[in-house]
Amino acid sequence: MNSISPQLQNQIAQFQQLQQQLQAVSSQKLQMDAQIKEIERTISELDKATGDVYKNVGSLMIKVDNKDSVKAELEEGKETMEVRVKSMERQEVALREKYESMQESLNKAMGQKSE
Repeated sequence: MNSISPQLQNQIAQFQQLQQQLQAVSSQKLQMDAQIKEIERTISELDKATGDVYKNVGSLMIKVDNKDSVKAELEEGKETMEVRVKSMERQEVALREKYESMQESLNKAMGQKSE
């Protein structure tokens, strides 16, 4: 690594940071997708519920008189998460494009260096 210029070392460090950012965004997006699916299952079960309905408030379970208000809350939370996922998808695409461009640039620089 001693034969690599400081500028190229800096580019490699930036590339590694970009790779970590891309992995973090992808991981967060997957987690949010899982949460959206969980909310959808909860809404589905709520629609089937005929008895009392409870919701978590901190570490307590509170009986809810109006299950429609709980459903509305869940749907609002789901919509918010879907917006965040869309935003993360755009961010992921931008990071991936930058990653691929930087990878190509580094490959060329490393190829020229090894010749």
